[in-house]
Amino acid sequence: MSCDGCTFKIDNSRPAMLDTYDWLNDLPDTTDISDMVEVRFKSTRKEYFKNTETLDLKRGDTVVVATSPGHDVGVITLTGYLAEKQFNLKIKNKERYVLQTIYRKANKGDLENWEKAKNLEKPTMIRARQIAASLNLNMKIGDVEYRGDSGKAIFYYIADGRVDFRELIKHYASEFRIRVEMKQIGARQEAGRVGGIGSCGRELCCSSWRTDFTSISTDSIIKQGLSPSASKMAGACGKLKCCLMYEIDAYMEAGEDFPKELLSLNTSKGLAKPIKTDYLAKKIWYTITTNARVQTFELSTTEVKDIIQQNKKGIKPDLFNEKVEVEGLADSNINEDSIDRFDKPLSKQKVFHKKNRNSNRNRNPHNKPVSRK
Repeated sequence: MSCDGCTFKIDNSRPAMLDTYDWLNDLPDTTDISDMVEVRFKSTRKEYFKNTETLDLKRGDTVVVATSPGHDVGVITLTGYLAEKQFNLKIKNKERYVLQTIYRKANKGDLENWEKAKNLEKPTMIRARQIAASLNLNMKIGDVEYRGDSGKAIFYYIADGRVDFRELIKHYASEFRIRVEMKQIGARQEAGRVGGIGSCGRELCCSSWRTDFTSISTDSIIKQGLSPSASKMAGACGKLKCCLMYEIDAYMEAGEDFPKELLSLNTSKGLAKPIKTDYLAKKIWYTITTNARVQTFELSTTEVKDIIQQNKKGIKPDLFNEKVEVEGLADSNINEDSIDRFDKPLSKQKVFHKKNRNSNRNRNPHNKPVSRK
């Protein structure tokens, strides 16, 4: 697919919908340090394998891996030292984790069979939802992932509580003639598997690179001074956005310069109440009502602390200058509603000639030549 001056390439062999920038492209090869390999399958599912055959593997290669039983097809995401570090970070029970081997790099036949298996996923998901509804189960089939050899499929489902799906597995096995595995996922995992574009205009973090989903509280919104609107802070999954945690450390550090409690300030014009904060700019916006008129102004954290100390001493500072004088504004005859009020003022000589021209037009409105005798 192409257009004038640009070219787009769609790679249907990749299991993920989109890919992110390759920050690891220029790292040195560390396959001599460790033979561990991280392989990504559909969406965010990743598993770890051993390169026992010492194959020449690099990131982005499509490989055929061993499963129990059968085989699967995936894409390599990490090799060597980094893959081993990720394994130690992500896998909690390392003693119980079975490291399978990598058979070979995927050939043309493997890719064709893999493509046929992926084409079965959508119709299988639709039919699986119909069967679950017929059994009156309180669950939703969010996605279906076929193995590369089409001998097994993983059914990802969402449910509020425990679901007895023993009868459901029997129906799936007889309907699709495959081995069935059920995996429960949450709303965040479902959004990562479905994919989409976030409010930032980029692909969802959960579907592009993020694999761990930590709980996010509304306290992170308060600490960053963001809008408490649920519609703005919720992501595609309906939960709070994961990106709320990306900058919270910087906001917490900047918040140390703010007063522990945002108090109202006593001024000579009345009580000023805080309405908005900017932690990075270290500013606080206040509003005050004077003479039935609402005024909004901003103060730095240093100024706020100083006023608080003055209030403790019983001093009400004057934050407003009532007499604001603009040089030349009182003597000018510029019409505020005129569009030429932003033009430079004319000199006295030009103003004199302009007045004479205007007076002549008024005396001779049809611009007839005036005889001079």
